[in-house]
Amino acid sequence: MRVHVVSDVHGNAGDLARAGDGADALICLGDLVLFLDYADHSRGIFPELFGVENADRLVELRTARRFDEARDLGRRLWAELDVDRETAIEGAVRRQYAELFAAFPTPTYATYGNVDIPRFWPEFARPGTTVLDGERVEVGGLVFGFVGGGLRTPMRTPYEISDEEYAAKVEALGDVDVLCSHIPPDVPDLTYDTVARRFERGSRALLDAIRRTRPRYALFGHVHQPLARRMRIASTECVNVGHFASTGRPFALEW
Repeated sequence: MRVHVVSDVHGNAGDLARAGDGADALICLGDLVLFLDYADHSRGIFPELFGVENADRLVELRTARRFDEARDLGRRLWAELDVDRETAIEGAVRRQYAELFAAFPTPTYATYGNVDIPRFWPEFARPGTTVLDGERVEVGGLVFGFVGGGLRTPMRTPYEISDEEYAAKVEALGDVDVLCSHIPPDVPDLTYDTVARRFERGSRALLDAIRRTRPRYALFGHVHQPLARRMRIASTECVNVGHFASTGRPFALEW
């Protein structure tokens, strides 16, 4: 059995259409939407609406962790734009989702990332794509558990939830063979981004579940340039499956 796993797709529909080649199934750990590409500021919803110069400024402020100033910039730009904010964002997200969901092979098992908008997914998930969040599925004799979204941060991305709500989803999975999430367990080597030079939020509930239930694998994404891409916690192999938007390569899991 061979399963390919991707995360942090961020608009890369071309490579996504080939991500399942040679595999029995594809798993997607979220972040389909591209609001702003930190490597190429001309890509994403934000520069489409406000231009590259404003995207440059927003990235500068966020990288410097000047989040209040970044939010002030956003409010000013939206006030100057002659269009309803919600309508503009929803239209752009729907255009991206239409292309990305059409690229999923059959079968695909997917969960949400922190920049995704879950309420749109039923509109685009076709037969052959199973969306799971706080739920389990058996694939090739192994039980896979899925936990979507991220924890609350100053970035205020669309699908951030409280630690308590996140922990409840982890608890609902019980014992699984493969624990799949968008964010990593709360381990410094797995949460530190070496390019952004900051710690992203990892989940203590995931870490506790790994130590308690000892799945074979814990698979995740979210941290684009991690200090450590994989490490072992007790008997569990923890793997950051990679920043698919930039690599275009899935992680392969075989058994």
